[in-house]
Order: sequence, then structure tokens, then C-alpha cells
Amino acid sequence: MANISVASIDYADYYDIYVVPWEDYKNIFFIKHVVTCIIISIGLPLLLMAIYALYSLVKNGQVAPIYIINLFISDLIQFCFLIALESKPEEVMIQIILNCIYICGLLTSVGFMLCISLERYLLIAHPLWYRFRRTIRISVGVCVVVWIIPPILIFTVFTWNTGFDVKIIFFIFFIIPFPLFIFFLVGTLRALSTSVSVPSDEKRRIVAILVLVLLIYTLLFLPYIIALIAGKHIHDLTLIDLSTMFVRLSPLADLLLFVFIKKETFGKLWTSVCCCRKENNDTNNTSTINLDHTETSGYQLGGRSQKVAD
Repeated sequence: MANISVASIDYADYYDIYVVPWEDYKNIFFIKHVVTCIIISIGLPLLLMAIYALYSLVKNGQVAPIYIINLFISDLIQFCFLIALESKPEEVMIQIILNCIYICGLLTSVGFMLCISLERYLLIAHPLWYRFRRTIRISVGVCVVVWIIPPILIFTVFTWNTGFDVKIIFFIFFIIPFPLFIFFLVGTLRALSTSVSVPSDEKRRIVAILVLVLLIYTLLFLPYIIALIAGKHIHDLTLIDLSTMFVRLSPLADLLLFVFIKKETFGKLWTSVCCCRKENNDTNNTSTINLDHTETSGYQLGGRSQKVAD
């Protein structure tokens, strides 16, 4: 079990391999600690507010996005156990347990990001199948499976494997969703061209959610995946530590999904963007008209002067 924390999150073995000077190690450790504290101090209050807002939707009888609620809960678990890890408990067993639970929250968040993209894809590409097969029982069953898989991987498969095998399993787990996110986005864009029943505002909102999930995974998880499989071949420890910090930023980035879930918020955001584009176009058109008017006036003035001279 001790290999889990070393092989997955902190890459502590690389400091031993490359014999990093103690002063450099302290500087890297201090920067990671400060950045993590900033992420937690900003993300935790916002996450609690988002969960409360989604709970208010359920309380008012509206349909709540169950997968996004579970995603936020997994992010909350990550924040809570990051706080515990940053307090640096002295006992090694406590550190291992905290690392295991943090990794469970991380793997669970990836699973629910995949569920969100799959749900948006089925809503557009296969609307009839989605309408008749989408039940509370199926949604709850999917959530239970997503919550169960990470602890099974942590406490069964990883216990009997070496550190390198653990990295391979992590790499496979993290790399599989990436092509699926791309497939769901491309398939949704193709289906939207022939879909008539979905309103235009809903189409924009669905595409925005899929694009945002793909961007979060590409920018924050892909560097971690590369460092995970090629870590010992990377001689710059800054890149390795930077990839782990990107992963710790993922709960904060997930909060952007809340903007696209609420129709009112997304509508206001889209309206403001459209207004800004319209103002820019109007400004450009006005400048063009003024320029054309100046050129025309100059031409006419030149023609008159030539006529007087004649």
C-alpha cells in the first residue's frame, strides 16, 4: 500500500533518484504547499455554495443534474483530504490512508466527468433511447458503480502490485476517458446538425459543457498522464510537480460546469458575449463607414478643385 502514495501523487521517489539538493527540495515543497492552500481556500467555499445551490434546485422540485452533484461531492472529498495531507500527519499509516481516500475521490471525479459527457451525447445523438431508458434507478445504479470502482482498485489491485504496475494501471484508467471525451463531442456536433427538436439555447449549453469537460481533462489531466508513464525519463522535476498541481486544480475547474448547468446563468453569459460581439461589429462597421465617407469626400473635394483650376 505504501507504493500508492509514492507512485501516484507526490512522486517522492524521484527526489531520491535524482538526488535533489535539500534546499531545492524545500523550495519546491514550499511552493506546492502555498499553491495547494490557495486552491483550497478559493475552491472549498465556492464548491459548498455550488452544492447548496444544486440542493435548492432539488428542494424546489426541479430536475437536478445527478452526475454533476456527485462530481462536486467527489471534489469536496479531494479538498477535505488535501487539507488533511497538507497538515502533514506524522504517522505513515495515516498518510497512506489519506492518500488512498484522496485518490479515490480523484478517480471518482474522472468517472463522473465521463458520465456527464456520455449523458449529453445520448441526449442529442439518441434522444428516444435516452428518454425511455433514463430512469432514477439507472442513474443511481451508475453512480453506485462509479463510487465503488475506485476503492476496489485501491484496496485490491494496487495492494498486490509493484510501484511500476500501479503506474501502468493508473495510466490506463486515466487515458481511456480522453478519446471518449473527443468521441462524445464530435458525435454530438454531428447529431446537432440534423436535430430539430432541441432548442438552439439548449444546443449551445450542451456543446459548451462537452467542450469544457474536454478542456479540463486536456489541460489538467493530460500532463499528469504523461508524467505518470514517463516520469523517470523526465529530468526536470519542475514538470513533474507542475503536473500534480494541475490535477489539484481540477476541482476548482469543475466549478465552471455550474455556470452551464443553470439556464439563467448561461443565458445571461451568452447574451453578454453576443452583446460584446455585436458592439465590436457595430464599431467596426462605423469605422468602415466613416473611412469610406472620408475617402469619398476627399475624392469629391479633389474633383471640385480640379474643375475650378480648369
